[in-house]
Amino acid sequence: MRKLVQESWQRSLALSLDPLRLVPEHELSSDERRELRDRHPLAAVLPVVHNLLIRHAFHSGLIVAIGDEFGRLLWIDRDRTVRSKAEGMLFVRGSDWSERRVGTSAPGTALALDHGIQIQRAEHFNQLAHPWSCTAVPIHDPHSGSILGVIDITGGDEAVAPQTLPLVEAAVAALEAELRIQRLSVAADPPTVARFFGSAPPAAPARPCPVRLAVLGRDHGRLDSAGGPVQISPRHAEILTLLAWNRDGLSADRLSLLLTDQTNAVDNLRAEMVRLRGVLEQTSPRIGIASRPYRLETSVELDAQRVLASLERGAHRVALGAYRGPVLPSSTAPGIVQIRAEIYARLWQAMLSDASAELLLEYAPHRRGHLRR
Repeated sequence: MRKLVQESWQRSLALSLDPLRLVPEHELSSDERRELRDRHPLAAVLPVVHNLLIRHAFHSGLIVAIGDEFGRLLWIDRDRTVRSKAEGMLFVRGSDWSERRVGTSAPGTALALDHGIQIQRAEHFNQLAHPWSCTAVPIHDPHSGSILGVIDITGGDEAVAPQTLPLVEAAVAALEAELRIQRLSVAADPPTVARFFGSAPPAAPARPCPVRLAVLGRDHGRLDSAGGPVQISPRHAEILTLLAWNRDGLSADRLSLLLTDQTNAVDNLRAEMVRLRGVLEQTSPRIGIASRPYRLETSVELDAQRVLASLERGAHRVALGAYRGPVLPSSTAPGIVQIRAEIYARLWQAMLSDASAELLLEYAPHRRGHLRR
């Protein structure tokens, strides 16, 4: 037995935990869980987790879970089959998987030791967890250094493959960097604290209106900004959707492959970019597209990503209300087809797993419409 595991088992025995009985703390109610998630600092960086981990683990039989600093699982993403199996060991949202409650496990022991670890099958203290393997890495506040939570990947042997721990560590580094950037953005615009004598303080400057891109249930995209709505062509909508979905940018070769399989695709893309930049001159604030790689210089809120964000919060009715239909339904671009299928699959899975019967009936027309397409 590895020394790390042996020491964790000794801590588990000292807590009088039973290795034949798994008793994580009772699951939080949906309201308690929602409140915890809404006010947790990691809620602001969930899109980064989605882009770096969840999108790739979704069809791999792996579970991606995020817990808070106490080991309570707040977010879990996985396919329905894996979820049903994991429920057998009470690996569910709201349950406490700290070492003090379940003994040796990747999320609990990573928090106890404050570094990334991998726990494989029978290394778990509790026998109910022996069919599973997991990798977990704690997440730290970029300024104070205190632990904010933990990211865990659970599944079969793939969950403890040699490349999994560096992958999760890289994702955590990206999360912490995103938290730092968000806080610097807030600090750059501090509130006015000067005293005013005999006169009212000046009105606070209005926050800039975000640029939103609507592509659900429509073939032409629509950009909504302070300057008013701007309708864009199907091809330009495809390009902006792919760039908004891939925030870190795409090379010309990769973007052209996601748009078409034509041999002269890169040359056509460069010409299309010139035309698209001309259209974006009409927006306020102006949307810039950088090159090498192509990436958005201005934040663009994609309506499809708002649906996913609502699902992450457990707000299924909000997500359903925001889902106007498939992403650019007439598009045959490979990258758009992939995004369309992923959003539909995640929405349908969430409805099957967690939604009420009433909400499922409400969603049925969307499913029929998607299947016809």
